[in-house]
Amino acid sequence: MKRHRMVVAMALAGVLGGSTEALAAPPSDGPRAELHGLIENVTQANARRYGSRDSMGRTMDTAKLIQDPAGGYLAVYHTYLNGTPRVSVATSADLLNWTFQRELGTLASQPHIMALPNGAYLLAWEQEPNNHLAFRYYATRNDLLSGVASRSFDAPRTLSSCAEGTPNLYSVTLSPDIDHSVIEVGGHYYWNCDRDRQQRGRLTNFRAWSTSAQGTFDNALLHWGVGGNIGDRDAFAYKSFTYGVMEGQYTKNDFGSWRAFIFDYQTGNAEPLAMRTDAGSTAFANPSLTVLTAPNGQRAIAVSMFLPSEGAKGGEAGQLIYYRTY
Repeated sequence: MKRHRMVVAMALAGVLGGSTEALAAPPSDGPRAELHGLIENVTQANARRYGSRDSMGRTMDTAKLIQDPAGGYLAVYHTYLNGTPRVSVATSADLLNWTFQRELGTLASQPHIMALPNGAYLLAWEQEPNNHLAFRYYATRNDLLSGVASRSFDAPRTLSSCAEGTPNLYSVTLSPDIDHSVIEVGGHYYWNCDRDRQQRGRLTNFRAWSTSAQGTFDNALLHWGVGGNIGDRDAFAYKSFTYGVMEGQYTKNDFGSWRAFIFDYQTGNAEPLAMRTDAGSTAFANPSLTVLTAPNGQRAIAVSMFLPSEGAKGGEAGQLIYYRTY
């Protein structure tokens, strides 16, 4: 690492295209199979909570969880209050019980958070009006919990005249600060103002935005017969390989047809996740996954998914949060 250059990244560059070489058994197959076992059976999680809410009783829809460098965990999520989505941040010591700290955005939803090596925090979310991607930079943890952003950027829509949203932060490079930085972002765009499809963008120096469609991601889910939206995603490293979780809607406008998939960045292929919950819910949306240290000190994957009421069973509707040690 060069002096004055800080990088926090999933090291995704160069893996989107994959290799054209035919491999009988890609080396990422084994770890991917392990992830299926860790993610799919919610009933075997170390701890789990359906219909998650914060200490104020607010729903934690589309929550993204991360390790808090100061100790414990952070979550960002949105809640609909009187029909208006609001992004908030909460803290936790155990990944299940969350203490509301602050609202960060109004008419905002689908947030994603990353802790940076300089002690700052970066958030991206979906912002209304004119549905678009928004970015907020908080210079310190105290600023984050106080809702004081020192930098803001709202990305212009370039791929759709209707909507672009559901961001995830792949990587942030500071050279040496946010005003000299490169931020790699995933998102969706409303293709032909008809269905969500995948995009990847870059925010340079917190002021210049570029983005392009990502047909590799779309094709990986279209292969499985997904006919509706291809939306939210997250990416993570596991055993030296990069994987992602994604949502796909088999039938347009049918919320009961949302399913979760695992995406292999090495091969460019996806596989459905055979999710199993306590009551047998069947619909899963907005998956996110973080590799972190569990409350007992072991390595773990923390998973967050939204269970639409159309496919939820036995009172499981809402935000599901669980973790599994390995």
